Amino acid sequence: MTAAAAAPDRPGRDPLDLSSLEFWSRSTAEREESFAELRRERPVTWHPAPEGVMGTPEGEGGFWALVRHEDIASVSKNPALFCSGQGVQFQDAPEELLEASQSFLAMDSPRHTQLRKIVGSAFTPKRIAKLEDTIATRAATIVDELLEHGDGDFVQLVCRRLPMMMIYDMMGVSGEQQDSLAEAADLLVAANDPEVRAAHGVEDPLDLMGQAMFTLLGAGLQAAEERRSDPRDDLMTNLVQAEVDGQRLTDEEIGAFFVLLSVAGNDTTRNTIAHTAVALTEFRDERRRLAADLDGLMPTAVEEMVRWASPVLTFRRTATQDTELRGQRIAAGDKVVMFYESGNRDTEVFADPLRFDVGRDPNPHQGFGGGGPHFCMGNMLARTQLREIWRRLLTAAPDFEVGEPNRLTSNFVNAVKSLPIQLNR
Repeated sequence: MTAAAAAPDRPGRDPLDLSSLEFWSRSTAEREESFAELRRERPVTWHPAPEGVMGTPEGEGGFWALVRHEDIASVSKNPALFCSGQGVQFQDAPEELLEASQSFLAMDSPRHTQLRKIVGSAFTPKRIAKLEDTIATRAATIVDELLEHGDGDFVQLVCRRLPMMMIYDMMGVSGEQQDSLAEAADLLVAANDPEVRAAHGVEDPLDLMGQAMFTLLGAGLQAAEERRSDPRDDLMTNLVQAEVDGQRLTDEEIGAFFVLLSVAGNDTTRNTIAHTAVALTEFRDERRRLAADLDGLMPTAVEEMVRWASPVLTFRRTATQDTELRGQRIAAGDKVVMFYESGNRDTEVFADPLRFDVGRDPNPHQGFGGGGPHFCMGNMLARTQLREIWRRLLTAAPDFEVGEPNRLTSNFVNAVKSLPIQLNR
């Protein structure tokens, strides 16, 4: 029996359902009704193991749900008590699949610190500042091509393009490969969605994830081999040449980095752009306010975009010893899941959190994580891309509007599969 199963005073499962995929197929507003009740009445609750790629396990599986901003921050900033090395995904998946995709997300110090430092060198303020002109130029091109194309799917025409170009350029991936690799990265986190599986003729989520993983790992390993004989000024060369404790990274480690950066570099910014378009269509007064003062309001607006979108929905940690949260006894080995979407709508932190407010300040959102050693290292790149794409969109197409988003069923990323846009020029 595990430590988690042996806890002497674990409460019964909470009546609110956070575990089923049906819950994660609901809209943000519908999910918020459940989160608001939990934040108000039961901020730390026990739930059965989540439904996911390996089905719904029975028996001793389960997790503690953290829905308040304060608790998410506390767990994030205490890695000694709540570790990442036993996995960070909300749902279970085969170990070999997790090892090939999570990289240093699922590591603790000192290994986490060492590997993060290698990749982090590409995301320093100085390096991102050097990319600003490139990001601005590409954002302008994307918007010009949107205007030329006219109405259509905003996700395909705009949202996915800038993040894909930038992260793969940084990694040294050729332009002709970028679309297929970005699609594989999307599929890796979309396997729970029945519509996505049907579109690819696949019934088993693991089959779809395996196909996507094969594509990404193959590209990553090929790029690593090429950089060993032909070094370049890119992130893949950094990974090939890096040493940790006097040893080079293994092919498996480099491949996992490639997979992680493909997903993280594409999904989060792409989905924040999509959710922002929905918000600016709903809150037209805020859109007019921002458009009238792009330079003055864009810094706070970008933070609100990330808070509103909450592009990553969940991450988990594991208790390393017996402890307590808000009167609930957490046993060593228990899974603790942080619900960022709920933390970003916590009324104890955010005034009127259900309103999109481009001037919200302060805005201590958890869209890039709750702080601590695993805080998103690509946050400055994401902020710069959001700033540039919305500066150009609101200048060139200020009267656009989007329709109903087609949302991905996922308990990991808050993704939009498609979003119709009308430019109204």
